[in-house]
Amino acid sequence: MNRPESWSGRSEVHEKRTMASQLEARVREDIISGRLAPGSRLRLKELAEFYGSGVIPLREALSRLVASGFVSSADQKGFSVGRISAEEIRDITNTRLHIECKALELSIRNGDVDWESRLIAAHHRLDRLPMVEGAERQLNPEWEKAHEAFHIALLSGCGSPWLMRFANTLRDQTTRYRILSVRYGDSSHRDVAGEHRQLLEAALAKDAERACELLTLHYETTVQNVLNHELLQDTGPKMGAGRSRR
Repeated sequence: MNRPESWSGRSEVHEKRTMASQLEARVREDIISGRLAPGSRLRLKELAEFYGSGVIPLREALSRLVASGFVSSADQKGFSVGRISAEEIRDITNTRLHIECKALELSIRNGDVDWESRLIAAHHRLDRLPMVEGAERQLNPEWEKAHEAFHIALLSGCGSPWLMRFANTLRDQTTRYRILSVRYGDSSHRDVAGEHRQLLEAALAKDAERACELLTLHYETTVQNVLNHELLQDTGPKMGAGRSRR
């Protein structure tokens, strides 16, 4: 007689966890896209109504996002969207370069024909998609997917799941900054497609030093565009200060 009740209880817990996972993905996407502004309060009842969910799975979703840095939590104040700062984007990007340059060196050293084929295919798609769309210069979601796939392909021959895991985590953290760069930065002087093409050519030529130099310049240019945004302007050191160039 107790089994159905026990089974029902386990099913309910599983359903709540599944809902929390779905909510985590939706809130994360809305933070990255800027729909939920940096520093804004996340009121549970309002959000639950907006997402059509219960408060309990939403609270669990926000708690998970605290661990990733997308959401902040303070006693008596509840949840809020994680703030952005010039210091953070510099730190994330410097760390990302340490990780990705190592992974890129290994990929170029170990990469076989399959790796080269993945890289060429990823670049082919990226090169044929517009980066922005509409009068408001919104980042094209299809370009964003292709851009992520290209950078993953660059590192995919490294042979280290941990390097790839760290690289993916850091890439997630820089995405909302990149959206700021596209929306507010002056990119009229920049040939992003050309930057990706040069990266492809250096990787296929097995020139690891050149590829890492290009990757560094690629990321640092994005960061400097981000820092032009009024919310992030400060008098701190420029990108790369105190870090040896590869």
